[in-house]
Amino acid sequence: MAKEAGEQAKKSRTPTPLKRDAQSKRRNLRNRVYKSRIKTAVRHLDEAVKAGDNGGVKERLNEVYSLMDKGVKKGILKANAANRTKSRLSTKTLVTAK
Repeated sequence: MAKEAGEQAKKSRTPTPLKRDAQSKRRNLRNRVYKSRIKTAVRHLDEAVKAGDNGGVKERLNEVYSLMDKGVKKGILKANAANRTKSRLSTKTLVTAK
């Protein structure tokens, strides 16, 4: 009886390198999707700046800030890179708004 229970409880083990590789692929896909969302938001911001839509620029800038902050929190982006990009975008929107 005990032998049967022990045999049923055994699972086939995945070797650690294979597991790490699978985890890495999942994370890479998730990170690429998130970075793509950020790039799309930045592109929409640039389009709003070129169109001269001040209300739209403010909304788009807030959206980009939010996505970047969440990316830093999740570990997808580095804090300094996000801050540098946000600073450049805010400067860009201020210069064009004048």
